[in-house]
Amino acid sequence: MKARTALPAVAMTAVSMVLTLAVVVMWLGTAMPWPVALVVGVGIDGGWLATLAYERRLAAQGDHSRAVTAVGWSFGLLATGVLVAHALSAEHSAGAWLAVAWLPVAAKALWLVHGLWERTALTPIALDSIRGIQQEARDEAAVARARLRAEAATEATRLTAVTEAGARVARVQATTADTLARAWSTLESAREGEDTGRALTSVTRCVTPGVTPRWELPVWGPTEPVTALSLEAAPALSDGALDVLVDDIRHSEAPALSYREMAARFRAAGHSASEVRLRAAWKRVA
Repeated sequence: MKARTALPAVAMTAVSMVLTLAVVVMWLGTAMPWPVALVVGVGIDGGWLATLAYERRLAAQGDHSRAVTAVGWSFGLLATGVLVAHALSAEHSAGAWLAVAWLPVAAKALWLVHGLWERTALTPIALDSIRGIQQEARDEAAVARARLRAEAATEATRLTAVTEAGARVARVQATTADTLARAWSTLESAREGEDTGRALTSVTRCVTPGVTPRWELPVWGPTEPVTALSLEAAPALSDGALDVLVDDIRHSEAPALSYREMAARFRAAGHSASEVRLRAAWKRVA
């Protein structure tokens, strides 16, 4: 994996260094002796290579120096400037020379990418762990989506069933109300009819002479509930009369009856009194 980013950077660096040296020798060789031009080209390439080697050493130690990086980029820009100046001053194939003038900067950019890859590289164990975590997260997300879809489908089915049931109830209520309305209309028509009134009048006159009642429609609407009959509806016994009854029932047998037996015979005889009053009378006579 490391070679995928290092090899392109090494190849681009070698090409740019050879190209820079050749351009310097060809361009400056016409104005000065070629050994001097060769020394200039080697100096540019050597400075660039030295700063690159030192920068790689710092990167291997986990360190970084902005000064070294600035010097390396300065050598790269110098090589690019030399190539651009040669391309602009060339009488033939200026476009071709200008097209390759970007190689030194491209080589520095590739080394930058390689350094970024090294700083973010992970071991195979860490990569496997990350893949496992991502797969687990995808599985949980898929299960959650399936659960939500199932719940949504269930809720939609329930709402559909409730809506249909409500529609059926509404239709039944509407039908019932329509039937009751027609029946009520029929009763109203019968009551208001002239022939019906004469018939009812003739029948009523035979039963009760001189009385002509009006036929009222039956009540259709809310009715008042019938109140429950109270157990104490009958007149309550006075304390004296209650004491006499309790004493008579208690001594109706020998030995005297217990409270439970007396209360049972008191109720069976049809008398009525609350439990509190009955127990108070028992305490008074006992």
